[in-house]
Amino acid sequence: MKKLSIFSIKSFAGPLVATFFISMFMLVMQFLWKYIDDLMGKGLDTWIVLELLFYVSASLLPLALPLAILLASIITVGNLGEKNELTALKSSGLSLYRILRPLTYVVVLIAIGTFYFSNYVIPVANLKWHSIIWDIQQTKLTAFLKPGSYINEIEGYSIKINSGDENKIKGITIHDHTDKKVLKTITAESGELFKSKEGDILFLKLENGEVIEELAHFRSNNKAVKKSDTYRPARKSTFQSAAYKMSLEGFQMNKTEDDLFKNEYEMLNVFQINTLIDSLQQDYKGVSENFLRTVKNDHGYFQAVNFEPPKSVEDDKDLIDTLKNEVVYLDSISESQLIIALNQAHDKLLKKQRQLTGQLDFEAARMNNLNRFQTEFHRKFSLSFTIIILFFIGAPLGAIVKKGGFGAPVVIAALLFMVYFVLISLGDGMVKSGVLTPFLGMWGPSFVLAPFAIILMYSAANDRSVLKLGGIFSKFKKKK
Repeated sequence: MKKLSIFSIKSFAGPLVATFFISMFMLVMQFLWKYIDDLMGKGLDTWIVLELLFYVSASLLPLALPLAILLASIITVGNLGEKNELTALKSSGLSLYRILRPLTYVVVLIAIGTFYFSNYVIPVANLKWHSIIWDIQQTKLTAFLKPGSYINEIEGYSIKINSGDENKIKGITIHDHTDKKVLKTITAESGELFKSKEGDILFLKLENGEVIEELAHFRSNNKAVKKSDTYRPARKSTFQSAAYKMSLEGFQMNKTEDDLFKNEYEMLNVFQINTLIDSLQQDYKGVSENFLRTVKNDHGYFQAVNFEPPKSVEDDKDLIDTLKNEVVYLDSISESQLIIALNQAHDKLLKKQRQLTGQLDFEAARMNNLNRFQTEFHRKFSLSFTIIILFFIGAPLGAIVKKGGFGAPVVIAALLFMVYFVLISLGDGMVKSGVLTPFLGMWGPSFVLAPFAIILMYSAANDRSVLKLGGIFSKFKKKK
């Protein structure tokens, strides 16, 4: 039996290593094809490219290893069947389960090792290659500008654009905080970005915009100023075409700090993700409670419910006098006053509507953010389980097909892996759209493939055709 175990493991190790490197090569080529525009013509050092490919290869292991396990199991058992070695082993009294036991132990160990690798190594690899890609992409000046959101990577500036293509941008807003005594806001319909030869200055050619400058708070001796004696002198100017420059000192693009990406969900292990999820849930709960409290405090009913009676008789008399002066009867309101009151109520309702719409958008963004972290949490566990499931699909298929080599097994493995990839892509998409929970989205493909693994193992172990499993159900009928 020891010789059988050694023979099985040796037969499995060769195809596994070969198919793993083939799968990894294909996935790396796909990555290069995706980022070819960012890598070509940049004069990159060879070591930078090799470092990038090294970290990318580590992060692609969750896709390469399941395919390699599936293909290697089909080839190994298919070779045994093609050379009649599998038949000889069965005729000697060994079942398929016993023959596959050594390989099962190996695959389980690989699955456990894959979990630890994906939990501790892949987050670091993702962090590194994202940082390198970021540095490479900086030759495209609009790469660090995210449409629809402010970025603060350039010290002293907050920048937002509506859209950008290459170096051209549309709908730009710049808040300049470089001078603490002046708050400057620049808006423009469109613009174009340029960088100095030294790379330390960013030039913006802006079209059709305006500049608002506000000085810092200072006190005034002017008695015309209302209750507060502080105000902001400001000025506003418009332009059709203008040039604006920013200092990129402290934002050199040669080597990005890893801290820029360290809080992304792909760069965390399961313990960090779990802690962060708890923290996010507490923060979101606090924001929702504050919003609810603000809405209630602005409503007359809740103001009356939360009203505290005066502590003394004198305060009570003052309150009654104040209420008498503020009470307004409908009969005494003129038509013009009624119109003003209705307009104020209408404006207040519109304001509430905008607040509720903003809160709904916040809730949707909150759920999307939480789903991303929870999806990554379940992905790390489901990957190891998927490896085991694909082995128990590939091994019986090899016993049924009885074809080794890289012919039929490659075709079968490619089709099966395509099914797995479609399932995991659908699950991921449904989680993002809110149709499925992160748990079902990540574990769903394994749950779908597990019955097929059981059926194939039963068929191969009992030398039954997969298409003729009616005997299984007829036995249950006879027993009944």
